[in-house]
Amino acid sequence: MEKLKLVGIVGTNADKSTNRTLLKFMQKHFADKAEITLIEVKDLPFFDKPDSHKAPAAIATINEQVAKADGVIIATPEYDHTIPAPLTNLLEWFAYTDKPLQDKPVMIVGSSYGVLGTSRAQNHLRQILNAPELRALLLPGREFLLGHSLKAFDEEDNLLDKDKVAQLEAYFADFSSFVTRVKG
Repeated sequence: MEKLKLVGIVGTNADKSTNRTLLKFMQKHFADKAEITLIEVKDLPFFDKPDSHKAPAAIATINEQVAKADGVIIATPEYDHTIPAPLTNLLEWFAYTDKPLQDKPVMIVGSSYGVLGTSRAQNHLRQILNAPELRALLLPGREFLLGHSLKAFDEEDNLLDKDKVAQLEAYFADFSSFVTRVKG
């Protein structure tokens, strides 16, 4: 079976993020099944609703990467019960310019320092991704919530909890099948 080409969006501009670490783990752990290219939301221009509907160069590059990918993984932290502003900013650019998420399979994962993982942020992100201008394809009933993330990884960015690894593997297998079906 051909490897999937996925992009993983780091949903925060923080220099140190367990969501980035989670995506790096996934990149390494699923390397035999998928090529995962990481995309940062750091240093992107603020959404300003240009009359031209043209994306600035940095956004246009990301739009192209997403459009060419078989699917997208978004790793979001949870700040004040929602997703971070830099991730919202990127999604606003997507919706207003080239709309690369429309009919694109998207997997949502998230890690946080607290016990609940990113349950509220993931729920909010699902609502956002269902907006008419974004219209991403999401698997219902699937989520990966990693709580206490500061203690979840070793020095080589390996996820330590075998049950969490198994949960992530099951979700990734379901997502891979979903992507393959969507590709037709």
